[in-house]
Amino acid sequence: MAGLFKPARHGGAALTLDPVEASILRSLAVQMLELLGPEDEPAEDEDPLARLFAEGPTKAPDDPALARLFPDAYGEGEDAAEFSAEFRRFTENDLRTRKRDDALALVRSIDGAGSDRKGRTELKLDKDGCARWLGALNDLRLTLGTRLEVSDDPEEAEGLYRLPEEDPRKPLMMAYLWLGGLQETLIEAITR
Repeated sequence: MAGLFKPARHGGAALTLDPVEASILRSLAVQMLELLGPEDEPAEDEDPLARLFAEGPTKAPDDPALARLFPDAYGEGEDAAEFSAEFRRFTENDLRTRKRDDALALVRSIDGAGSDRKGRTELKLDKDGCARWLGALNDLRLTLGTRLEVSDDPEEAEGLYRLPEEDPRKPLMMAYLWLGGLQETLIEAITR
């Protein structure tokens, strides 16, 4: 997989993906949308102001990947659980919506991109598109890293990076590393 970001002429970033890369990236983003779950549709008679101030969950998600995407705001201490529950109640709905929007922006930009003569997807992202992609790439990496149980321990990480071809985690690890490359080159492209 060779698709990496480059700075675009008038700001933003550009990316060319071969058909397999575009398919993998789109599939991962769709799976992220499924993991995040559907957005609650407002009832016809629902007050828009009440919806704006709707309270979210107070308990951390059971799924480890979702718990990584929506971590507790406060660490340890006697009041940490109570403060984290209150913080989550007022922030998780908006954060979940933003994560959905980022993943959806990634899917839509791939779907709406043009192709060159070789069938490669050519993307040009403006400043907002770059921010959305950075959010989506970060969420995808966090999710894959959680599923792969990537840790800070260098010896454990080294073992994951050298998985044998027959290991069922190998494709996920390759995707995890590729997403890291995309994320890194996107940051480089927009900070030049």
